[in-house]
Amino acid sequence: MRKMDHMKEMGHSIGSMKQDEKYYIEHPGAMMLEHPSMYPWIQPIVMLLGVWLIFSPMTLGYRSPAMTWSDIISGAVAIAIALFALISPRHAWVSYGNTFVGLWLLFAPLIFWASDAAAYETDTLIGAFLILFSFIIPMSMEMPGPEVPPGWSYNPSTWVQRAPIIALGLFGFFLARYMAGYQLGYLSSVWDPFFGEGTNIILKSEVSKAWPISDAGLGAVVYLIEALSGAMGDARRWRTMPWMVAIFGLAVIPLGVVSVALVIMQPLVIGQWCTLCLVAAGAMLVMIALSLDEVIAMIQFLAKSHRAGKPWWRVFWTGGTLPDAQEKAGPDRLPSWEPSAMAWGVTAGWNLIVSTAVGIWLLFAPALFGIDTRSSSADSDRLVGALVITIAVIAWAEVGRTARYLNLLLGAWLVVGTWFLSGGSPAIHWSDTLSGLLLILLSFPLGRIRDAYGSFGQYVTWMPGRKIEKPAERQRKAA
Repeated sequence: MRKMDHMKEMGHSIGSMKQDEKYYIEHPGAMMLEHPSMYPWIQPIVMLLGVWLIFSPMTLGYRSPAMTWSDIISGAVAIAIALFALISPRHAWVSYGNTFVGLWLLFAPLIFWASDAAAYETDTLIGAFLILFSFIIPMSMEMPGPEVPPGWSYNPSTWVQRAPIIALGLFGFFLARYMAGYQLGYLSSVWDPFFGEGTNIILKSEVSKAWPISDAGLGAVVYLIEALSGAMGDARRWRTMPWMVAIFGLAVIPLGVVSVALVIMQPLVIGQWCTLCLVAAGAMLVMIALSLDEVIAMIQFLAKSHRAGKPWWRVFWTGGTLPDAQEKAGPDRLPSWEPSAMAWGVTAGWNLIVSTAVGIWLLFAPALFGIDTRSSSADSDRLVGALVITIAVIAWAEVGRTARYLNLLLGAWLVVGTWFLSGGSPAIHWSDTLSGLLLILLSFPLGRIRDAYGSFGQYVTWMPGRKIEKPAERQRKAA
């Protein structure tokens, strides 16, 4: 849209501007390539960051030759790319290359196990700024076309929807970076308010050492990428930047589940708990519930484009406009910065809240009943409890509501399996049985659904034994 304003200032006719807008609607990839040339002020800032990077090893006294040469070479490459983009506006798209320099800087201190905290801090900050200036800002252009997905009652890609995800990503980043500082040797210990030396033991355990790099540092990078990718693009990115939404969803959903799995391993393998790890995993779970709707909207768009005869691989990378308008949008929720607007698409019904509470109970029940922490009964409770919490929180998202049925299987295991596990007691067996029965009952209520999701709505409200009708079938019956 900045180019449209520029064309208007240059005296272009309304007809030519409409033609240009139509071109960018049909070929958004062209605008993505041209847009860096509209931000020439970015390149001098990038060059200053490169200069800072080159002189940091000498100024801050790096002790690692690998980190010294990494920063000098990375700074020189960043300056060269920015300078070329500045003197050759037609090829300004090469400035996107500094994104990879930024990503390298985020990983370099972990790969080389940087011996200086200053090197870790410098590379993290400069890397984040390089990604911000070379990628996030140029790709934040406003694209023409509709904002609300067909049949949806709100837009899942607005800034108000992404704000809590970005905030949680930054929160997780600072927690994980603090723990990485201990693993890299910058801190003598890590604070844990509830489990004493639990966090220190876990961060120095064989599980953590099995990774070639600091696992807490890797988590910090993932959280930072989530926050940065959450800040990228405009309110139409679910259809203009499917690849970006996919990367964002990959960083939040599968990696979020992996993060929870690693937390599950702590008591099972190491026999310890980590407060900061639990808090970071909780933040990740909430992020999954908040981000799932945008991923579903993106997948719907790709499916519609494919059915309309467009190559999905090209649409995935370049985006596009809506292939048709067969589904009418519901009563649109207008974007608002009220706190409630940040959680549109998320309704934590009473049954899901109680299910989450049951999962928390299962995590700590073995300790409360005095069960041997190394017994199979205790392992079962802690594993099932973590899975119950994960499934229940994901089901807070209305588009993920069907996931609650997975707790039926976990509930059935608690009812039956607990009696065959060693190391338990009558009290823990009856606790598991009652918890399992409660989970089974809590998995059936649908809960409140406030919003519409187009053709995906049929999967949101699906119940066992009820046939899912396609929108076309419902329309024929209504006629």
